[in-house]
Amino acid sequence: MNYREVEAAGEYLASLDNGADWREEIEALAERVDADAAWFNAMGAVRDAEVWFYDQEDQEYRSVEFDEPLEVAACVGNVALLEGDRFAHTHAVLSRPSGQSVAGHLNAATVFAGEVYLRAFETPLEREHDEVTDLDLWL
Repeated sequence: MNYREVEAAGEYLASLDNGADWREEIEALAERVDADAAWFNAMGAVRDAEVWFYDQEDQEYRSVEFDEPLEVAACVGNVALLEGDRFAHTHAVLSRPSGQSVAGHLNAATVFAGEVYLRAFETPLEREHDEVTDLDLWL
């Protein structure tokens, strides 16, 4: 297990812009507040979504696209540097009008409405390639 102590650098609330990309809005917030490391929670609604599921055996992401309005029932993630750029590692539970939910790594989604709480840290975090999982992880 890798771990480190972090100190909060600031806490921020933001409304995401209608029509923007959900993950890119979170990355833009991190950029605006100069956060190289952060944790966030969010909620709202999207017009569509691309959700990824990591196939552990094949060690690659499988993409599923939803071209429909969805509620963002829960969204959690972190911001870290990936190849020098801020990257928002985003997971979400999305729900349909029927109450059925879909969940996974939220790669992209078009914002209808969204609200984010972001807690930035003083300690920068950087993702590096992990040979065992073939993922970019905090090492």
